[in-house]
Amino acid sequence: MSPATTATTARTPAPLLAPGTVAAPGYEVLAHLARTGWLDLYDAWSGERDCRCVVKVLRPDRRGEARLGERLVREGRWLQGFTHPHLVRAYETFESPEPLVVLETLTGETLAHLVDRLPRRASAEDVAVLGVQLCSAVHYLHGQGLLHLDLKPSNVVVEGGRAKVLDLSVARAPGHAPAGAGTFGYMAPEQARGGVLSAAADVWGIGVTLYEVATGEVAFDPGETLDTGTGGGRGTGADPDTGAGSGPASRSADARGDGDWYPQLEGPAPPVGARRRLPRPLAAAIDGCLRPDPAARPTVAELSAALDATLRRRRRDTLAPE
Repeated sequence: MSPATTATTARTPAPLLAPGTVAAPGYEVLAHLARTGWLDLYDAWSGERDCRCVVKVLRPDRRGEARLGERLVREGRWLQGFTHPHLVRAYETFESPEPLVVLETLTGETLAHLVDRLPRRASAEDVAVLGVQLCSAVHYLHGQGLLHLDLKPSNVVVEGGRAKVLDLSVARAPGHAPAGAGTFGYMAPEQARGGVLSAAADVWGIGVTLYEVATGEVAFDPGETLDTGTGGGRGTGADPDTGAGSGPASRSADARGDGDWYPQLEGPAPPVGARRRLPRPLAAAIDGCLRPDPAARPTVAELSAALDATLRRRRRDTLAPE
């Protein structure tokens, strides 16, 4: 038997946890939500809180990989300690008998799902409001010494006009990082190349997210790529925190295979104005986020101020007498 066959056999997924299973003390499984390349997500009931929650646990076939367990526990501890209206909350983190994180249940939809589902594109005002909220979440994370590094529509849930950012699984402190830390098609050029990462990488993430929400199209078309959202296959995967669809096909750093080509290294994205008519200041703010040179992008504070100014201007124009 070849090594590849052995590895495939070893990673055959075990059966899912059945409803009624106690995933961790105080948490009873209600239903399976999603399976990603390395995680299982369950709808669960918290007896202590008398509410539903999301249990995030390593897939049975990946439990022997200490690196993944450490990654999950690290994310859970961060989210437990963070308090911000635009970040998903974690209730508890368990290291044993298996790594497990308990998250709040979010009842909204991912931006990726909304982009695919809604017949009309978001209004310019909604795009600007979303941008201000993403800037707020990113500003907070940067203040905690972390870069998110995986901002994209499938990692943002919106409910009642409020956005919440998910998934800190690839977050790290500013500094040197290996090539490919993030999601293919969405990571900043410096993430794709590898090297020193700064807050500018997350500004790119905000920009690439706003671009897709505003136009309904990805800024960088990766073509047909392997999607690991549900553990394999092609097309639309599932968001790891909510089980909702993750939108356009993407491939994670863990599943790039031997391909080192990234569309964002070939040239800049088409100007957002070429795909949709937007107020000029809003279009300029989005395009500025996607400049190939990190030093040429606005800071988070500058971006937030530009988006807020766009909102004030539109509201003033709306209220102005004819």
